[in-house]
Amino acid sequence: MNEFSVICRVLGSLFNRQPQDPLLVPLFALLKEGKLKEQWPLEQDELLTRLQDNSDPQALAADYNALFVGSECSVPPYASQWEQGATEADIRAFLSERGMPLTDAPADHFGVLLLAASWLEDQSEEDESAAQLALFNDYLLPWCGAFLGKVEAHATTPFYRTLAALSREAIQAMYDELNEESAPQAE
Repeated sequence: MNEFSVICRVLGSLFNRQPQDPLLVPLFALLKEGKLKEQWPLEQDELLTRLQDNSDPQALAADYNALFVGSECSVPPYASQWEQGATEADIRAFLSERGMPLTDAPADHFGVLLLAASWLEDQSEEDESAAQLALFNDYLLPWCGAFLGKVEAHATTPFYRTLAALSREAIQAMYDELNEESAPQAE
């Protein structure tokens, strides 16, 4: 698994799953022990330290639910609920065309889109980044800035404010890398 995939998988999982989800136990353990920072490919040590200092899953549950769960949540995590976001059906079709296995859960969830970017990276040929660029350009970037800004504004815990800032920087770095990879190389 390469660096791009690791970043997308970690961030996608933290947004897509309740903090007390048993599948996140190993990730929170790495975070609490400072070991995620050792393996993180981007220079984001300050943000990772803030996450580490505020990473008690039980203390995060109420904030996660208020932010992302239910019809009364303060920050809808679905692209289709944002003015600039694509429809769930369009995103599902895009991912299905590329062979990504999907469940009945909405495919337009912010965390799912990051997990999809990881999956596309893991499935792609060495020099093929067109699908990832399309995912970023068409389905993630049009609304993620507004989404992450609202997460920062509405989060009651430092963890989710920091996660939003970390995600914003990471998404920009990954997008810049994708653009560099897809640009024609001068000979």
